[in-house]
Amino acid sequence: MMKKKNSISDQDRELFQQSVAGTRKLNIEPRITPVKKRPPPRPLQQEKDNQQVLMDMLSDPVDPANMETGEELLFVRNGIPQRTLKKLRRGEFSIEAELDLHGRTKVEARAAIVEFLYFCHSHSLRCVRIIHGKGHGSQGKRPILKQYVNHWLRQRDDILAFSSARQVDGGTGAIYVLLRRKG
Repeated sequence: MMKKKNSISDQDRELFQQSVAGTRKLNIEPRITPVKKRPPPRPLQQEKDNQQVLMDMLSDPVDPANMETGEELLFVRNGIPQRTLKKLRRGEFSIEAELDLHGRTKVEARAAIVEFLYFCHSHSLRCVRIIHGKGHGSQGKRPILKQYVNHWLRQRDDILAFSSARQVDGGTGAIYVLLRRKG
């Protein structure tokens, strides 16, 4: 007759009893393993929906060939004090974040701006710089992205003002953007 796999021989049992002789049982309550709380789920679909709404807000039915090609960009929303615009143009606001669009296509630039402004808004940033470039690398050496950025930012209510940057910060190849405070 074969022994069961889990059975203990009498000799092993006796050996165990000898080894634990003189010990006593601890009187402790049974341990309960705490249940780890799961972090709340991230509303991924809501984030995607918000991103799509922001993308849809930036239309681009404009032909860059028909846009103004002036060197300096300047925009201020109604109700913003003139002194605020002057401070922005002089670069007197602290730049809290920066987005560089060099080498991006129009589609990539648009998506990057939407994502960047979403980040800025969620972190309550006030003044940022967007580097759109001067168009030296584009076909025809025209500042295509510059004109699209100009057009897209004017459509957003959270943009209070923007201005071409000072020469040391990129000149006409970059803009300072003043954002509406969160809330």
